[in-house]
Amino acid sequence: MLYNNRYMETILEVCNVTKSFRSLTAVDNISFAIPKGTCFGLLGPNGAGKTTTIEIIEDIKKPTSGTILYKGKPRDHDFSKHTGIQFQSTALMDYLKTREVLALFARLYPHSQPIDYLIELCQLGDFLDTYATKLSGGQRQRLLLAVALINDPEVLFLDEPTTGLDPQSRRNFWSLIHEIKARGKTVLLTTHYMEEAELLCDQLVIMDKGKIIADGSPQHLLKEHFDHSYVCIDNQDFNCHQNAISSPIELREDAIAIATNTIEKTLSELVSLNVNLRSLRVRSPSLDDLFLKLTGHHLRE
Repeated sequence: MLYNNRYMETILEVCNVTKSFRSLTAVDNISFAIPKGTCFGLLGPNGAGKTTTIEIIEDIKKPTSGTILYKGKPRDHDFSKHTGIQFQSTALMDYLKTREVLALFARLYPHSQPIDYLIELCQLGDFLDTYATKLSGGQRQRLLLAVALINDPEVLFLDEPTTGLDPQSRRNFWSLIHEIKARGKTVLLTTHYMEEAELLCDQLVIMDKGKIIADGSPQHLLKEHFDHSYVCIDNQDFNCHQNAISSPIELREDAIAIATNTIEKTLSELVSLNVNLRSLRVRSPSLDDLFLKLTGHHLRE
């Protein structure tokens, strides 16, 4: 186990799983446990192995080696009945309306949740009579979430569900995930958005190049690796030599980040150096900072 699950019931366990494609090792001997009733995140950049990992857990792909346990036992043929999946990309029928898509998928299961309940939960009421191909990105994702929930699964798999959504649609989707978790579901989420992982995930593993490089709750990971804040200024406003500042300076794309435990002292130094403070901002470390510290590159890369 990668973190202490002693007082939490484990619903899924990934045990020494490796997946190789010829000379490429996409997932490299990883292990972790997912507590029941939590939102568990797989965080990492594109190509880190997140989607391959989640597809192995879903039993879509077979591992080269290793084992997946569901409620302490190897998965059997009934495992799919207990899961719901929202893939990165799903094709919907061209000539079906939202209401008809829900009715179609409901008929695929011997027992399904009431359609009216899913309409309310996923906020589909405003576009029930809209053809699926005419939905906006956010509406489409909410419909696909309802489809993933239609068999009342114990475990919900969400593979980068907010990629490509505008900020407002993304936040609306986050609210739905909070609501679903509050109803007792276990959610396994892959994402490369650091803010999404910090807001949604109770526990997570951070992956890079097929390996797990950190694990735990977002709050624990940040507290473990950082004891400072960042004072940030756009590069165009930072007109002095880096050595003039007593605290360590990190270069971040179009800005500099000064790591400091004494914000007031750092601000005084900047004022004394006549630095333009119009772009100044103070922030706490993020998961992207952690990823950069551990790997030397940003999550977005």
